[in-house]
Amino acid sequence: MAKRSIKKEPIVSVSFGKVLRTYNGMLRGFRWPFVLCMLVAGLAATIGVFTPWFHKAIFDLLVQSEPSTQVVDKALRVVFWFAIFLLTQFVVWRTSGFITAWAIPSASKRLHASSFAYLIRHSYRFFTNQFAGSLVRQMNRFIDSFLELHELVQWEFLPLFISMVGASVSLSLRNRWLGIILITWMIFYLVVNYGLARWKLKYDEQKSIADSAMVGALSDGITNSLNIKFFSAYNGEEKRYAESVGTFVRWWRFNWNLSEAIMAIQVFFYIVLEIGIVYYAVRVWGSGLLTVGDLALIQGFILQMIGKLWDFGRNVRRLFELSAQASEMVAILETPHEVKDIPGAKPLRIERGAITFHDVSFHYQKERGIIRGFHLSVRTGEKVALVGPSGAGKSTVTKLLLRLFDLTGGSIQIDGQDISSVTLESLWRNVSYVPQDPILFHRSLKENIRYGKPNATEYEMIAAAKKARCHEFISSLPHGYETFVGERGVKLSGGERQRVAIARAILKNAPILVLDEATSSLDSESELLIQQSLAELMKGKTVIAIAHRLSTIMKMDRIVVMHNGKIIEMGTHDELLKEVGTYQRLWNIQAGGFI
Repeated sequence: MAKRSIKKEPIVSVSFGKVLRTYNGMLRGFRWPFVLCMLVAGLAATIGVFTPWFHKAIFDLLVQSEPSTQVVDKALRVVFWFAIFLLTQFVVWRTSGFITAWAIPSASKRLHASSFAYLIRHSYRFFTNQFAGSLVRQMNRFIDSFLELHELVQWEFLPLFISMVGASVSLSLRNRWLGIILITWMIFYLVVNYGLARWKLKYDEQKSIADSAMVGALSDGITNSLNIKFFSAYNGEEKRYAESVGTFVRWWRFNWNLSEAIMAIQVFFYIVLEIGIVYYAVRVWGSGLLTVGDLALIQGFILQMIGKLWDFGRNVRRLFELSAQASEMVAILETPHEVKDIPGAKPLRIERGAITFHDVSFHYQKERGIIRGFHLSVRTGEKVALVGPSGAGKSTVTKLLLRLFDLTGGSIQIDGQDISSVTLESLWRNVSYVPQDPILFHRSLKENIRYGKPNATEYEMIAAAKKARCHEFISSLPHGYETFVGERGVKLSGGERQRVAIARAILKNAPILVLDEATSSLDSESELLIQQSLAELMKGKTVIAIAHRLSTIMKMDRIVVMHNGKIIEMGTHDELLKEVGTYQRLWNIQAGGFI
């Protein structure tokens, strides 16, 4: 392995303790079921400690006495009580299992809800920098890791601890040095295994990171399946995915080899214990200080401990593997939300719907400015269009209005209220947004349209669909409004998705309307119908619309021409056509048939 170079990814710096504290915090108020699980499991393990003592009693009876009815009766009484102990242990273990069967799904439900609630509140920037598939994988692994961690503690580590204490006390009662030998060996064994597991953790984390990268590459390829086809990129994408799989496999194989090496060390420890303690026990038996039953007792505890300690090494390694798998999601849960309500934020109250951009500046990175010294006042009920070449900052302005990013400088106010001081949800409730490429939920058309107003009546929903000119095509579908649209709405055409998104905005009926190329995916006939519907929708509302096709914004109250994040021209359509400038140039290009 040392000769082979593996590219190292940044390690998620989350300790095992942080993982446990995260789980503990998310399950606050729901700890008693787990305490009960541990108490019942501990009782079952304690009962199991007495098993070798029954073996001792039977062997001592059989070895020290001649066969007779009396001896058989005594031995059978021991067997009877042994059976009672085993049945009791069985009942207690099953009770623990049934309690766990109730507690774990309930805990899983809480973790799912809490993780999703925190994850979905991360910023727009956060999601643009993440693979959706990787986030899904990380969240699922975080929850699955908790379930397995609980199982390890309840079914492995707790019984092991009780067995260790029971075995040490039991052997010490028969011979002090036997107890000391066993305790010394167990402590040394546990420390070595724990140290090896901690040392291996960094490689488990690299394997986990490589796994997420592999899933992300797979998700990226599936999402862009059409691009792969149209650019004849099968070979390139197959190679790209194979590279991510290859990286994962190298870390997987390396970790597997480490586990095998650690297991070999464990086996050596077991051999030393078995030979050493049996050798000493036989010597003590030869001195008449131990009975044959004691040898059976010792061997019973050795086999019991070896069975549990054999699993201990693997379980400790698994413990840290689970920590590594959970650490990526813990890092996300520990990452503060970039855009959030300030302390004491109040709901936005819309009276007029006037919008003011005052000296607004914004950049994605320090060296890359997007908006600089942007000033714009939109009056109540005014319809303003933003136009300009690609990269001018038009869409960024609307994203800043929606507070998908926090400003670098300046302020944005709605009716005199700084949007940074109002609650995000109240801001979004008062703005209807139709993006250039709307994404729909993989739900029915009815659910997607009603997303704008969940409590809308059937009549209101259909009325909105008619205004958006999508009722006709929906009615022609076999299942009508109950039709599922596919992931991201892929079962619909671009124009159909756009019209459904417009219907959703119409139903929401917010006082401020933001249109980002809202008619870009429509054919000429549909665009004419939608323009008529939008004219009705925009009545009495403050509107900011981004348009590429200038013919769609000729009747706007004001047209703002942007370039490099600044306003360079402003006026009505007729006023701007009279000036020799960017708008006139863009209009001449489109009028000439280039676009």
